Amino acid sequence: MARADDGPPRAILVDKPAGMTSHDVVSACRRGLDRPRVGHTGTLDPFATGLLVMLAGRATRLAPYLSGLPKTYRAGIRLGARSESGDPEGPITPGGQAPDEAVLRSALRAMVGTSQQQVPALSAVKVDGERLYAVARRGGEVERPTRTVVVDRADLVSYDPMTGMADVEIRCGAGTYVRQLAVDVGESLGCGGYCASLRRTEVGDLSVDRAVPPDRLSPGDGVDPAEVLGHLPMVRLDDRAAADVLHGRPVPGAPDGAEGPVALVAGDALLAVAQADRGMLRPRVVLAG
Repeated sequence: MARADDGPPRAILVDKPAGMTSHDVVSACRRGLDRPRVGHTGTLDPFATGLLVMLAGRATRLAPYLSGLPKTYRAGIRLGARSESGDPEGPITPGGQAPDEAVLRSALRAMVGTSQQQVPALSAVKVDGERLYAVARRGGEVERPTRTVVVDRADLVSYDPMTGMADVEIRCGAGTYVRQLAVDVGESLGCGGYCASLRRTEVGDLSVDRAVPPDRLSPGDGVDPAEVLGHLPMVRLDDRAAADVLHGRPVPGAPDGAEGPVALVAGDALLAVAQADRGMLRPRVVLAG
């Protein structure tokens, strides 16, 4: 049963400033929204800024349907230097001569597609029960795991070969470490590189243009979760079907060809997310009590 003080399920688009952890943003949202239960759908490194999709109340149960969305970033990649952390935290050491623009564009094109990415040493991924950043900071060594990542595009917005600073827009799949992409492109060019700045501008079709800084949140902020599930097929329920769904009962009406999750809306609000199964909609997450 939902807690009485949880309030209605809400989704909040937050523009995270540099210096805050994702956990800091969760705490700020709890204070600003006066809500006891708030969660995020994907982290950002402390040095990074931009869009975090937050969920409040029963909407926190929707996180699995948002965490896998592709994301868009603006990355400031500094070529001709190396950073042990892959970002401004460093320590930073000199590298080689930054390439000319044509060579850099070619390296960015080679980045597009599916590849195996090694997880950064300073990441929260656990190996043998210990987070990699903890191992690195005590001077230990461990084999870093790799994961399959997808880069849809890596477009050069601007570049100054004299300073080695490149502004790159990257669209990539969930789980991709953009700071590791910066390191990898620098190594492929032989000059070294790291992610000097990073801003997440989109999560799926959601834009940071609609986001609010965490220190400006107020209890009335947020939108119905249906607005952040626009990537799912949507079915509007009549009163009888809505009553069945509230009791966890499957209802007919799955969209033709649908096999995955479907958003179920009653009136103007998201009522549930169901699994389409042979023409039926089987509730998996019900937001109303």
